[in-house]
Amino acid sequence: MVESNSRMGGLLEQPATSQQLLHRYGLYEPLFYATWQPATGWHWHGVQTQYHRWLKQLLHGDLGYSYRLEAPVWDVVKQALRYTLPLTLLAAALSIALALGVATATSYRPSARRWFIRVAHILQSFPLFLLALGLLLLLANPDALSWFPAFGLGPADQESTGWSRPGLLLYQLTLPIISLVLGSFPALAIQLDGALRHEFNRPYIATARAKGSSPAGIVWRHALRNAVLPTVTLLTELLPSIVAGSVVVEVVFALPGMGRLLADAALNQDFPVLLGGVGLVAMVRLGAQLLADVLYPILDPRIRPEV
Repeated sequence: MVESNSRMGGLLEQPATSQQLLHRYGLYEPLFYATWQPATGWHWHGVQTQYHRWLKQLLHGDLGYSYRLEAPVWDVVKQALRYTLPLTLLAAALSIALALGVATATSYRPSARRWFIRVAHILQSFPLFLLALGLLLLLANPDALSWFPAFGLGPADQESTGWSRPGLLLYQLTLPIISLVLGSFPALAIQLDGALRHEFNRPYIATARAKGSSPAGIVWRHALRNAVLPTVTLLTELLPSIVAGSVVVEVVFALPGMGRLLADAALNQDFPVLLGGVGLVAMVRLGAQLLADVLYPILDPRIRPEV
């Protein structure tokens, strides 16, 4: 009898709780400015809508309030960026450096270039989660090599890890960074290698050879600057792809970053956090495109605006 009364009390409290939550998050308002009703047709709601309120908050730098964590979205995102920023920035820098170094070093060594191209194509064919799982089983497995944390961050170190302890953070992010680098640098390297092959057939390279320039000098002083131009286009996709790849890597290695935050938000239908994360990815893509627009005139004087 007591259990039946408690269940009945819970059922009676549900409508009140639902109304309280709807008013708390502003979900009682219409979703958009106008809605369609089969009986009455289009109905205009004015500015008293969820979308208008969200847009007004966004213009003031307010990303909303997390349904699941009951905290401002910006505070939640800042906490996650403590791990995602070093992960993505280091992965992007290492991918560019590795692609540039390997493609130029093997460009005048035919046998080494053949092996490099084969390995790059093989790496490019593997999904990112398989690369991450392979590194996890190989280098964080007591039955193989237990060199790194199995889940990226040790539970005892999560509170003390961050920019205050960069050495520990770098050690804990080693496998996730390697996973992102192995998944992103092959495309850059293959593109740069093809561009170098094209430049080597140009007349100015023959002139440089006739003047006695060394193979390394031909690459670094003559061919590379022109070969980099088509590769700059790929840079506009590198940063967004690494940010998207961090979702997979952070889930595999259980990192408390943006990727895991967005995965949990999608699972729990925490829409304010999802919108904040998607907006951040859009800003990264926009920033990458602006960076490419700045690099093109620097690398190619022909497209600089005339003064």
